[in-house]
Amino acid sequence: MMELLAPAGSPEAVIAAVQNGADAVYLGFGDFNARRSAHNFTPEEFEKAVRYCHLRNCRVYVTLNTLVNDREMTAALGAARLASEKGADAVLVQDLGMAQAIRSAFPDLPLHASTQMSIHNLAGAAAAREMGMSRVVLARELNLEEIRCISRHVGVETEVFVHGALCFCHSGQCYLSAMIGRRSGNRGMCAQPCRMQYSLGGRMDDYPLSLKDNCLADRLDALEEAGVSCIKIEGRMKRPEYTGIVTGVYAKLLKEKRRPTPEEMAILEKTFSRSGFTQGYLDGRKEDMHGVRAEQDDDVDELYAEARRGYGSGEMRRVPIHFYTLVKKDERVKAIAFDDDGNRAVAYGPIPERARTQGVTPIFVEEQMYKTGGTPFTVTENLARTDLGLFLSAAEINDLRRKLISEISEKRMMPPERRALTPTPLPENRKPAGEPAAIFQVTTEEQLTPELAELKPNYLYVPAMLMAERFDLVMPFLTGKTVPVAVLPRVITDEETEPVFRTLEKLHELGVNEALVGNMGHVAIARQAGMAVRGDFGLNAFNSRTLEVLRTAGFLSATASFELRLTQIRDLQKPLDTEMIIYGRLPVMVSDQCVIRQSSGKCSCQIPGQLSDRTGSVFPVMKEYGCRNVIYNAHKLFLADRQAELQASGLWGMRLLFTNESARECLEVARSYAGLSDYRPNMVTRGLYYRGVE
Repeated sequence: MMELLAPAGSPEAVIAAVQNGADAVYLGFGDFNARRSAHNFTPEEFEKAVRYCHLRNCRVYVTLNTLVNDREMTAALGAARLASEKGADAVLVQDLGMAQAIRSAFPDLPLHASTQMSIHNLAGAAAAREMGMSRVVLARELNLEEIRCISRHVGVETEVFVHGALCFCHSGQCYLSAMIGRRSGNRGMCAQPCRMQYSLGGRMDDYPLSLKDNCLADRLDALEEAGVSCIKIEGRMKRPEYTGIVTGVYAKLLKEKRRPTPEEMAILEKTFSRSGFTQGYLDGRKEDMHGVRAEQDDDVDELYAEARRGYGSGEMRRVPIHFYTLVKKDERVKAIAFDDDGNRAVAYGPIPERARTQGVTPIFVEEQMYKTGGTPFTVTENLARTDLGLFLSAAEINDLRRKLISEISEKRMMPPERRALTPTPLPENRKPAGEPAAIFQVTTEEQLTPELAELKPNYLYVPAMLMAERFDLVMPFLTGKTVPVAVLPRVITDEETEPVFRTLEKLHELGVNEALVGNMGHVAIARQAGMAVRGDFGLNAFNSRTLEVLRTAGFLSATASFELRLTQIRDLQKPLDTEMIIYGRLPVMVSDQCVIRQSSGKCSCQIPGQLSDRTGSVFPVMKEYGCRNVIYNAHKLFLADRQAELQASGLWGMRLLFTNESARECLEVARSYAGLSDYRPNMVTRGLYYRGVE
């Protein structure tokens, strides 16, 4: 049966989840989990939670699934050490460098790949497996067939979200909260800008980025048939009562192998929903998935109160225990207990006296041993043997039972022995030779002009599909010895892999030998087509260890996260060539939802759309491969006047990212960075390079 994984944003939520049937809970503590605004746990609360859960046969997973900078790495490893020492069953990670560090320092601590890793194809799951992950949490956007393909072939466990909030953007690829308010979703501080109002086609009362909640309660059989190992409920920011109610419904459905009743669906919707529920991603029907939080029902307080009374009134969660008791003449009473996990306890009582009247019987002993009320144990086997004519009081038998339960409990709660080693040292720094490489990245064919080619960039990044269709526009750049690099989409599902691979094969035949990839699941596609790989910003290279992971994986170069401050980029140990985006509208979201269609009312992907927020800022929206949309920042990153600081940052390359600019503006910007003009575009920003993120 699939594991049921419930959210625990507080100690009370742990109780609510466990008492309502969760097989596992996930929780966070400290500054390195993706829900830093939840109550979370102190070290003492965490230890108590682990003991509470393990006593009741419930696993505990710790979320260490944020990006970590170099200065934080020691503290992050300290959190991993605590999780390991106190017996966490696994930790969830996003950061590639942190995953490598944990694996080297605590090799016995299981690792799970967080959904923040943006795993959306079989190759991505396999890459996570090669990095030592024993489970991968799949992207929420996958349909059932894509889930089946990965689950049946990857060779590690898969985990799927079945209930709760849906992000508009692919997890791990959202930078909107960071850009508009310095609160990074990749650092656990998302301000949920997708739940805000935006003008779309002039209607400011719209919520075009707010999706309904996910609910797959009636599809559990299909997920189990697909090979899914674990189903996950979202909601560490929600109240414990929410956790209890939703966990209870799903636990019953799994145990009874059935679909929910109308009454159960009504309870789920009343507990929390946004304009009802959706199964759009699982079914591959991505339209009409939008919704907002409605007014709370008047009777929801009573629903929550009833849930609270349920999990707070005593033990609803019982663990099987077996008792054997032996009462023999002239020997101390001996009792043995064991559970189904191999834990065993032995307790001794007094030497029984001779009975003055009727002696103790096996039935009497067994009746006393059955009295496990108030404990998390239920007696499933209970045998007693007694010699005739002996006396043993009920109090003495009860004392034996209490000793056995205490010892079994301690053994169940005892953390496993795990190694704690010295983590691998930081990588050696590689100083680039000469001036940083000039890199131009274009998005549209109109930007590929002979005039731009005359500036002779060292590298030209072009979307793979565009490059294959209009290679003639790339040719003028090649005469100046510019290296062409095919840019892969940030999201490529297994269904989309074949056309991308064929495109790369065609480009390789034309002499293109390098590809820019923003996801570990795309590396295999590029290499199978004969290309070397460079790392894009989607890999979230936030620390020196991540750069080392990419070097070890054979990348030619990596792109520093644009959520880093410039001083942090300067101080990175750079074991491989490292570049930085120094101009452009930074992509803040990539989504399977089509904002362009919402805006125009029809499929018109070739015509860019736009969103406006309440401040009047305008966010361009452009088509991405697979009918996806990319939302770009309202302001253009501009650092042409900061050349000295950029030069001192130890970079191999500096990238100008052109998105919706005209051909003329691309040329003017490039000339400005080359020192050939003093052009400065309007609506500019320094990005996060001087502000940083929380």
